[in-house]
Order: sequence, then C-alpha cells, then structure tokens
Amino acid sequence: MGAITAFWNDMASVIQTIEISDVVDVLIVAFLIYKALQLVRETRAEQLLKGIFLFIVLFVLASQLRLRSLSYILDNVYQFGVIALLVVFQPELRRALEQVGRSRIGNFALFSGGHDEAEAERARRIRGMIAAVVEACASLSETKTGALIVLERQTKLGEIIKTGSIVDARPSKEIICNIFFNKAPLHDGAMIVREDRVWAAGCFLPLSDTRRISRDLGTRHRAAIGMSENSDALVVVVSEETGTISIAENGMLTRPYNPTTLAAALERGLLPEKEDEPSARSGLLKSLTFRRKKQEDAADGKQDKRQDESTGR
Repeated sequence: MGAITAFWNDMASVIQTIEISDVVDVLIVAFLIYKALQLVRETRAEQLLKGIFLFIVLFVLASQLRLRSLSYILDNVYQFGVIALLVVFQPELRRALEQVGRSRIGNFALFSGGHDEAEAERARRIRGMIAAVVEACASLSETKTGALIVLERQTKLGEIIKTGSIVDARPSKEIICNIFFNKAPLHDGAMIVREDRVWAAGCFLPLSDTRRISRDLGTRHRAAIGMSENSDALVVVVSEETGTISIAENGMLTRPYNPTTLAAALERGLLPEKEDEPSARSGLLKSLTFRRKKQEDAADGKQDKRQDESTGR
C-alpha cells in the first residue's frame, strides 16, 4: 500500500512540473512520427526500416554478448548511416517535402493569395478542360485507343514537359484524340495538361518499380503509377487492349471509370470543394450527358439515313 502511495505521489509531482510547452512538444513529435510512418507505409521504405531495425537489434545483442569484431563492424557502419539513409530514402524525403509544400501551411495566404472572382473563372475553365478530357477518353475507350493523360496539380512537371513537345492548346475532344491516334507521331508518350491547357505531348514518364502492380497491366499503366508516385498529379489511362479507363493517384491505380464517374473523380481532384460545388458539378455532368446523347442521336441518324439509301437502291 505504501508503494502505491509513493508511486502516485511521484506521478503527481511529475505532472505538476509539466508545462504547456511540454505538451505541445510531445504532440508535435507524435504528429511527425505518425506522418513519417504514414509516408513509408506500403512502400520500399517500409522494408528498409525493417532492415534498419534488425541492424539495431543485432548491434545491441553484439554489445551485450561482447562480440567485439561484429560490434566494431556495425559501429563503423552506423557512422556513415546518416549519409546512407539520405541517399536510400531520397525519393521518400522528396515526396515528404512536396507534401509539406502542398499542405495548408504551404498554401497560406501569404504565398498564394487570390480573389473569389479569379477562383470562379479558374474553376469554370478547369471544368471545360475536364469535359474535353472526359469526352476524349470516352471516345478513345470505345475505339480501344491507348492514352496517357497527366493532369498537373501543385507539383510542377517542368522536367517531364522537357522530354516531349510543347503544344499549348485549348483542350478539346478532337485535339486529344488526334494526339493519341495510333499513327500520330506523339501517340506513344504522355500528354501533360497544365491548368486548362494541353501543354505538351509525347512526354516520357518515370516507370514505377513497385511489385504490387498486376502483371496484366502494361508499360502505360506502370508509367502512370510511377508519375503519381513522384508527384501529386492525376494520371488518366485508357487501355489499348481493353479500353478500360483508369486513374493513378498517390501511387494507387483505380478502375474502371465511365464518363460520369471519371468527370466526378477529376472534379474532386482538381477543384477545391465549396458549398456551391454540388450544383456546379451536376451542371457539368448534365452537360456531358447532353453532349453524349447528342452524339449518339447523330450517329443513329446517320445509320438510319444509310439504311434508307440502301433500301431505296
């Protein structure tokens, strides 16, 4: 009983010495550790961290068992460990810094001020671009024409753009379909969309080396995942074999999409959510549905005309 009383007295004395700065300090450290674990989860870094942990356990055992040769080797390895970690974890560190830059702190008004009218105009242009991309992907999917469309967000893709040819054109179904026409000179590479412009085409993307990719997916899908691992871009893929539409984001590939779900996904990824967003989004979906129905009616009209002509003959 006396031991328990002494324990609670010690705890009370410790709690009395805690200040607000100590609590803030612990919360910040816990948040950083959580984010670090979230960053390396399901990546190559997770396996590397397991290897580092095993090295630490081995070093402790070697010290306790007085294995001098092994302790000497591990001690020298740890001296260069920091530099080795910076080299090995370079992609993960770069991604972490980019995520900090894309956070609300990085987007504070001091760095990215704006006006409501300018944002509304930008949203209108982005929706027009999304409509063009969705229509083009639907057409390419029907004809099973492969396509790889990278929609740039906050991470600038200047070094990727340099590998292709500058287009700088207003997006439309016709332009996008012509770029990915199988006899066009730029159809093999990726198309980069910056804001509401088709900025470049024929660009080369980094391939993902993750082993979680299905063997059924080809180079185009691997490039899409690799691009989403190295940036915050949304990457739309149209399969040449099946015509399936997919989206790669943050190293994950989701599919299949139809024009309606594709438009909704691109809206969520490219435009900030506001109170009046549902009405604007439903307007875009209605516009896409109307255009689609109009095209189908025109195609049916041409087919009926051909049948009438053949009957007349």
